[in-house]
Amino acid sequence: MDLSKEIEIAKSVRKNAYVPYTKYYVGCALKASSGKIYSGCNIENYGIQSICAERVAFAKAISEGEKNFEYIVICGGSDLNSLDNSIPCGYCRQFMSEFVDNNFKIYVLTENSNISEYSMENLFPNCFKL
Repeated sequence: MDLSKEIEIAKSVRKNAYVPYTKYYVGCALKASSGKIYSGCNIENYGIQSICAERVAFAKAISEGEKNFEYIVICGGSDLNSLDNSIPCGYCRQFMSEFVDNNFKIYVLTENSNISEYSMENLFPNCFKL
């Protein structure tokens, strides 16, 4: 699968992250089944209500009527030139599970442009759903 477009978007949107406290820049590109790509970056605040890049992308997509998603590409690091294994936090995993199935793919860009592949089932087994 060619993820080059999504990788470029995820890397590019990191520069818009608002991270005055952690200095940890995250960007992502969410691919909807319609083919449209929604980007997101993390947005911090002084309290506990910061918003992760993944939830920003999903909120943008859902607010525009998207309900079906193929995968998400995520990259993050302590500066715009570094990449860590930035897998979604627990809150994002719970949030995403509302809109995707267990086979939904999460691609995480790491050092040297390596890509780690996860599924919701890998990252969030036995998730709570009514």
